[in-house]
Amino acid sequence: MRTYLEDTYGDNIRFVYRHLPLISIHDKAVITAEASEAAAAQGKFFEMHDLLYERQQEWSPLPEGEIEAQLVQYAEELDLDTDRFAQELSDHVYQEKILADYEEYSEYGPMATPTYVVNNTFYPTQAFGGFGRLIDFIALLNLQDRFYSTPPPQVIDTNKDYVATIQTERGDIVIELYDDQVPVNVNSFVFLARDGWYDGVTFHRVIPGFVAQAGDPTGSGMGYPGYRCDDEIVSTLTYDKAGVVGMASAGPGTSSIGSQFFITYDAAPQLDGNYTIIGQVVEGMDVARKLTPVEPGQGITGDEIKTISIEER
Repeated sequence: MRTYLEDTYGDNIRFVYRHLPLISIHDKAVITAEASEAAAAQGKFFEMHDLLYERQQEWSPLPEGEIEAQLVQYAEELDLDTDRFAQELSDHVYQEKILADYEEYSEYGPMATPTYVVNNTFYPTQAFGGFGRLIDFIALLNLQDRFYSTPPPQVIDTNKDYVATIQTERGDIVIELYDDQVPVNVNSFVFLARDGWYDGVTFHRVIPGFVAQAGDPTGSGMGYPGYRCDDEIVSTLTYDKAGVVGMASAGPGTSSIGSQFFITYDAAPQLDGNYTIIGQVVEGMDVARKLTPVEPGQGITGDEIKTISIEER
């Protein structure tokens, strides 16, 4: 994972390692952490770290009295000053530092192995079911620089009509917005469009026969603009045909609407009452149907939105 992140982010990422030795179940967790620190003092922390992982089956069964000698052999393989290395192990020079790291992070409760903390934010390993969404998580944290601190001011006049034109690589999709029926979410959509939030964003989730979804600058399905809107469910607005435009959320009653929207490819009655409808495609469904099928995490880049223009009538 470390190599992959380095290859992905280059000079934009810096690793800071903290020891979280599993003291209660691994009797050699502390001494091997000390070995890594002793190697770090000679400029080869990750070389020792990686070698210990590679040779774990070799050193883990050793009796306590033999482990230090084995670690010194590893130091010799790495061309370290073995006398200095052995002395620092014997004197437990780095043990206090390692145990301090352990105590500090123990306050946060059970940890994943390994635990990633990105820009002082814990990666939720259990909630995400592993490390498969770490890149998405980093992208979301990077998006925070663009977050709005509060919901947008009122930018629409509900006595007027609004039309949004999504300019894509494949053509334009024109949407009539229901500002008089769902004023809060249409206001948010218009504000974001005019402020350039959607410029360069891709359709990150396109499922033929169901929906085409966009509005997340990270392309992961996790992005939002820093604020959330409540549902505005209108009983007379339903997903009864193609081209209905809805706002993505975590579900009804969650107050989790952000910037992501979707366009239906067909009637989707299962969405009725669950997702706020903000408009209807009036031109360009043929363009919407040409969008590249994609799901987040596939390594496929979806079709780009050049911009979304808003016309007030």
